[in-house]
Amino acid sequence: MSEVEGLKTYEVRTYGCQMNVHDSERLSGLLEGAGYVRAPEGSDGDADVVVFNTCAVRENADNKLYGNLGRLAPMKTKRPGMQIAVGGCLAQKDRDTIVQRAPWVDVVFGTHNIGKLPVLLERARIQEEAQVEIAESLEAFPSTLPTRRESAYAAWVSISVGCNNTCTFCIVPALRGKEKDRRPGDILAEVEALVAEGVSEITLLGQNVNAYGSDIGDREAFSKLLRACGKIEGLERVRFTSPHPRDFTDDVIAAMAETPNVMPQLHMPLQSGSDTILKAMRRSYRQERFLGIIEKVRAAIPHAAISTDIIVGFPGETEEDFEQTMHAVREARFANAFTFQYSKRPGTPAATMEGQIPKAVVQARYERLVALQEEISWEENKKQVGRTLEVMVAEGEGRKDGSTHRLSGRAPDNRLVHFTKPEQDVRPGDVVTVEITYAAPHHLLAEGPTGAVRRTRAGDAWEKRNAAPVQPAGVLLGLPKIGVPEPLPAATGGCSVV
Repeated sequence: MSEVEGLKTYEVRTYGCQMNVHDSERLSGLLEGAGYVRAPEGSDGDADVVVFNTCAVRENADNKLYGNLGRLAPMKTKRPGMQIAVGGCLAQKDRDTIVQRAPWVDVVFGTHNIGKLPVLLERARIQEEAQVEIAESLEAFPSTLPTRRESAYAAWVSISVGCNNTCTFCIVPALRGKEKDRRPGDILAEVEALVAEGVSEITLLGQNVNAYGSDIGDREAFSKLLRACGKIEGLERVRFTSPHPRDFTDDVIAAMAETPNVMPQLHMPLQSGSDTILKAMRRSYRQERFLGIIEKVRAAIPHAAISTDIIVGFPGETEEDFEQTMHAVREARFANAFTFQYSKRPGTPAATMEGQIPKAVVQARYERLVALQEEISWEENKKQVGRTLEVMVAEGEGRKDGSTHRLSGRAPDNRLVHFTKPEQDVRPGDVVTVEITYAAPHHLLAEGPTGAVRRTRAGDAWEKRNAAPVQPAGVLLGLPKIGVPEPLPAATGGCSVV
């Protein structure tokens, strides 16, 4: 039995979107609240409990899961008492199939009842048989659960779960359910609690984040929430992801422009520039509407960095349709784009549509799109050269920082900046002032001396966390621990991407 100082260990493996990563923080918090401690780095399955938080977006998601489960089967045989749990979207979708294909799995739970994990593990241990429990609707909003956050200075705050859209390429609404909004007071209370612990940056998270309010009957609820975040003392940076063009109204743009701590950054999924393909995708906007939003945002926030998601090779996409996407990219001039080759998502309407595009055609179009976006990203980044920016120091952002004697962090618009390490001590969460001297397509360099260094409460929180001894049990129910992960992982083209 793998134990740390006599305590049982756990490992959570996460696949898919930012919502899954956020859910995994809850799963970690639940396990720590039940007395487990995180397995050492690089344990690779050598833990008393291994949890798979799955994604159902990719066509081969199930093969990936069963391959990983298969690799754990011999280890489980050799280690009596080891337990394996499978949760997330694939568990919600496949249910009993998982135990049939991998009978050594102890627990299967869905997207609506992640809070049941410790109980199900204990029940499986006592009854010595697999426990499969899939709820059809949300049992408790995830933010009421204990949390094991990864960062001391940046946190995600979920404002809603589920989605009311019916995009033909996305299975998320079927697995996450209809949109459910949290009460504004509960959201703001969580933000205030995080700030009190030292967090200085929060990202509001939802599968369709700017549709917030539809469930509580207030169409301007999201812009009001942004403005309310602006009044929280000590909260320096507010971001949000991912919005939908349909719900992106002028009051949101005004709130972004007029609230100083809302960052000049916007991630707005385009998916396609073709009106024909957008209709087939059941996206409720057209190219003109999308570009109109971009124009309004830039008029109100001139230095805004705008990113997007694009799917290439959707069923029925012609060369003319693809050229419309290329046109939209040229017009929008995104700072960066997450581009995806369409692949069938089992259970989605698009998977059975006629006009599936040959792989070679999709690949060729994808390469053309990537080349165009790389060119635009580089040109837009070059405009940053000579600017003086406040950069929040990050942890683990610069893979070469050790060899280059640099540190890394994020500018207000979320661009990645590598800068010369100053002589004085700088901690993740602190803020430095730098002048940009060089631009690459995906990062900026500040090669000169670092200007002002501002030590922050967030840096204090990081220092305190890293100096404190590891505590076996985690958090109080409903009160988040310090921080959440680093900047959001790349979107996955379907899950949590609208």
